[in-house]
Amino acid sequence: MKAGERGALVGLSAALARREHMELGRAMEACVGLADPRRVEEVILQSYLFLGYPVALNAFGLWREVSGIEAGDAAPEAWGDWSDRGREVCRTVYGGQYEGLRRNVRSLHPDMERWMVVEGYGKVLGRPELALPIRELCIVALLVVLGAPRQLHSHLRGALHAGAKVEDVEEAMELALTLVDEGAGAEARVVWNRVKDRWAEGGAGCSESSSTA
Repeated sequence: MKAGERGALVGLSAALARREHMELGRAMEACVGLADPRRVEEVILQSYLFLGYPVALNAFGLWREVSGIEAGDAAPEAWGDWSDRGREVCRTVYGGQYEGLRRNVRSLHPDMERWMVVEGYGKVLGRPELALPIRELCIVALLVVLGAPRQLHSHLRGALHAGAKVEDVEEAMELALTLVDEGAGAEARVVWNRVKDRWAEGGAGCSESSSTA
């Protein structure tokens, strides 16, 4: 990965969650020349899992304008493969909490559990065009800006489980914190400090349970 590319992708993910047109345009302009366009598009694609189709569709419209790059071909559908890949990726992200997560989500609604694994982790987050540690760092930044501490806790651990270094997570956090107010930033830092302390103690697989992805 080229120097500065990871930061550009993480900054883009944070800007997507900010949902401010000029901020997003600046983040996309920063990606041009620094980031592989395929990776930029993976960051936009995965954002729909957290921000919805309207945000992702509008972001793609802006990206086409900023980059001048036309859309490529669609990925072939392979629901069986996505199911297998989803289980593998979800297990990597959640570690020892994987089975508990699935039980918790199943208790909320069984279709949500299936969609989480097959669509979320298999169809989208398991795509090979962007490495899982980078995906998780981008998700961390998005969740900081979105203000979703429970999910942030899960994906901070997920980034570490996927192979991101503590300093990589710190960098992603700092990039995202520039887009939130003081109160939201303080809350996000509390969540990160809790995860970081448990990780340093060797307790990465035994922190709070989560019912959401």
